[in-house]
Amino acid sequence: MTLDRAQVLRSAASLLTRKSTATMDEVARAAGIGRATLHRHFSGRDALVRALEELGIQEFEAALDAAALDEGTSEEALRRLIAAVQPSAGLLSFLVTENQLFEGDQMNEGWNRLDARVSAFFRRGQERGEFRIDLTPAWLTEALYGLVSTGAWAVQAGRVAGQDFAYMIVELLLGGARRSVER
Repeated sequence: MTLDRAQVLRSAASLLTRKSTATMDEVARAAGIGRATLHRHFSGRDALVRALEELGIQEFEAALDAAALDEGTSEEALRRLIAAVQPSAGLLSFLVTENQLFEGDQMNEGWNRLDARVSAFFRRGQERGEFRIDLTPAWLTEALYGLVSTGAWAVQAGRVAGQDFAYMIVELLLGGARRSVER
C-alpha cells in the first residue's frame, strides 16, 4: 500500500488547525497510519510543519491565481480572494502562528512572494482610488492575514457560521480600507 502524502498532510493540517500542540502520535492516528510510517516520511514535527508550510503556500498561491486580482474592481477581487482562500484558512491560521517558520535565516521565500502579491493588490486599489491611501499596503496585507486567521478560528470554534466567513472578513476589512468620499 502506497502512502498518500497529500492525504497525510491534509489530515495533519486538519488536526493541527484544531489542536496546534498535537503530538506526532496524534497526527499519525488522525491520518490513519502508524507512528513509524509517519516518521519515515516526516522525521519529526519540524519536518511535518515545513511540509505543511509548502502546502499552505501552494494553496494560497492557487487562491491568488483563482481570484484574478487584476480583474474588475478591487472589492470584487477581494471577495473572490476570500472565497478562494476559505478552504485553506485553517491551515493558513496554523502556519502564521508557527513562529519557527518566521525565525532566523531559513524563512521560506514563498511567504515573501505571497506578501508581494497581496501588497501589490492593495497598492493597485489605492492607485485606483478604491482603498484608503493612509494605510500602507503592507499593513492591509497583515490585516487581511489576521482576519482570515481569526475567521478560521471562529468558524472552527462554532462562534461563526462557515457560510458567513467571507462576508464578515470582506465587510470588516473594506469598512476600514474603503476610501471615504469627502462631502
